Amino acid sequence: MSSLPIQSLLVEDDRDLAASVADYLSLENIAVDHAYNGQAGLTLATENDYDIILLDLMLPRMDGLEMCNRLRQAGVDTPVLMLTARDTLDDKIAGFRAGSDDYLVKPFAMEELLMRVLAQTRRRSSQARKLSVDDLELELDSRTATRAGHNLKLTPSGWTLLETLMRASPGVVTRTQLEQALWPDMAPDTNSLKVHLYNLRRQVDKPFEYPLIHTVSGQGFVLRK
Repeated sequence: MSSLPIQSLLVEDDRDLAASVADYLSLENIAVDHAYNGQAGLTLATENDYDIILLDLMLPRMDGLEMCNRLRQAGVDTPVLMLTARDTLDDKIAGFRAGSDDYLVKPFAMEELLMRVLAQTRRRSSQARKLSVDDLELELDSRTATRAGHNLKLTPSGWTLLETLMRASPGVVTRTQLEQALWPDMAPDTNSLKVHLYNLRRQVDKPFEYPLIHTVSGQGFVLRK
């Protein structure tokens, strides 16, 4: 495991359970911030950068479903693992619809909790409803794109490319990954991606003070300031 600890937020009003979870995870190089109600959890989750959020459903001041939904609407893509005694299918569906990435029913074994945490922290959540990089924003529900407050007119292919780059930012996306996003079966030819990227840059970069889409020689493309 890396020498840098995984940063987690535990939102749980059962203080004994929270202490047990925090003690166990700390032995596995996982740092734990703790909030005892949904409102405090929402504040911490939006003000700090966590690798995972462990979220109880039944919370004072704001329940877990509402907190998760607000995080996703705000564009927070931190993976959320819901911890709850509710174990019906309807409860699980409600959790996933609110933006949860995984669901663990109480009582649970600490070893299973650890495995779920490690699995979720290997990726960012795909449940966020807004993506932002610098002054560029994508509203996924309304499918609108803006930069510095100006609406961008994107083709369907341009939208797919931009969403792929924004989800990976500030990481590099290879040419192959972009081609697979546009053409899951087979890319038409070597120039097609180049044309789509050119048109995307005309919308995202050309009218503005500085570019956000950059070519990384020998690696691919990246979207960052």
